[in-house]
Amino acid sequence: MKIDFQNMSKAELKAYVLTHQEDTEAFYALADRLKKDNQDVPWYPSPTTPEAVAIMEQAIDEHFNA
Repeated sequence: MKIDFQNMSKAELKAYVLTHQEDTEAFYALADRLKKDNQDVPWYPSPTTPEAVAIMEQAIDEHFNA
């Protein structure tokens, strides 16, 4: 019997993947779901210069110490 990953909740699918780590189909179904659920989340490039690193560190510090 084939399991219907599409109708599982995200929590159910995560639990299934954790208990059936050899099931690559379930893993990819979870990865696809997580990617789909996070499409609107902004991605920021990694800083590539010392100045950009300093700006990023300052922004993180301000965020967590505000």
